[in-house]
Amino acid sequence: MPLQNAVDTKLFIGIDIHKKSWSVSIRTESFDHKTFSMPPDPDVLYEYVAAHFPSHEISATYEAGCCGFSAARYFLNLGWQVTVVNPADVPKMDKQNYQKTDKIDSRNLCKQLQNNNLKAIHIPTEEQEQFRSLLRQRTNITKELRRVKSHIKGMLLFHGITIPPEFDNVNWTIEFKKWLLELKWTSTCGKESMESKLRTLNFFHSEYLNGGNLLRAHCRKHISLDYYLLTSIPGIGGFLAAAILSECGDLRRFENEKQFSSYIGVVPGIFNSGGSESNLGVTPRANTILRPYIIESAWIAIRKDPEIQAYYKSHFGKNPKCIIVKVAHKMAKRILSVIKSGKRYQINKNITLDTKIKLPEDTEVMEDEI
Repeated sequence: MPLQNAVDTKLFIGIDIHKKSWSVSIRTESFDHKTFSMPPDPDVLYEYVAAHFPSHEISATYEAGCCGFSAARYFLNLGWQVTVVNPADVPKMDKQNYQKTDKIDSRNLCKQLQNNNLKAIHIPTEEQEQFRSLLRQRTNITKELRRVKSHIKGMLLFHGITIPPEFDNVNWTIEFKKWLLELKWTSTCGKESMESKLRTLNFFHSEYLNGGNLLRAHCRKHISLDYYLLTSIPGIGGFLAAAILSECGDLRRFENEKQFSSYIGVVPGIFNSGGSESNLGVTPRANTILRPYIIESAWIAIRKDPEIQAYYKSHFGKNPKCIIVKVAHKMAKRILSVIKSGKRYQINKNITLDTKIKLPEDTEVMEDEI
């Protein structure tokens, strides 16, 4: 039987989502209705709400996590108002650090939603989410590729084999791989072990190249305008442009440059209270895929763009790590600017480019990757 009240027109739903079950709390404007556990199926929740609250304006919320945004898109298609939140941004009382259950979490989400204390994160489309999955798979492949290379070098070190100076660098050439394959071992076991590692290396390298090609091809076919606007910026190549578009989606959704820089994580951490101030360095809240790429692209931009180079030189004497974050912040402003203006970036030719500028000795820049 529908639960109606002449005063209550809004319904608030807090959902603690897990793989095997959902904990759901429901309340109206004037009272708590019910908290219950249900199967992880949005259809079940819809049928319950439709049966008991057929004419209410419905708002639902849950924390972003391993289950993605499929439930949010389902409820949005029903006409519900849906808020997906960063778990770290949900207001909590201290006692919830010591008393935590799914029921408590869902009730807290429901209460904070009613009090309008939750800040929503962006809900991507299904196509955008799958595009992002391709980038993250490429990122995982990159990690595996580096891991295999470390294992090969570790094996050589363990067995006392010295790598020739011309091969001992970050670039693994065909000649180096040939040298590894032709190494003489006292036992067939050593030879088989190295050949197995090289086969694994070749597999991951092939997937690494294919993943990058697929990302760039998708951008050229489906979002070519934004893709070519981004590649007009010195330091940003095809792969990084694809990475930015896959992680962020439509950059026009960011209201200003500060918001975009904060999303990437190229803003400082701040602690200032009662006259005391601490330097927290760069904020730990960041897109952990994009921030390293943007910082890496900033090193390339310093060598290619006179204006960026002049900005970098103006901070000489400071910690290079602090300077490069400032440059990355400037890069973030340019990225958003070219997208919102719809105009390709133009290099300022009135400033002379110093092609002999020296970067810190420990700086590793993979220009082909960016």
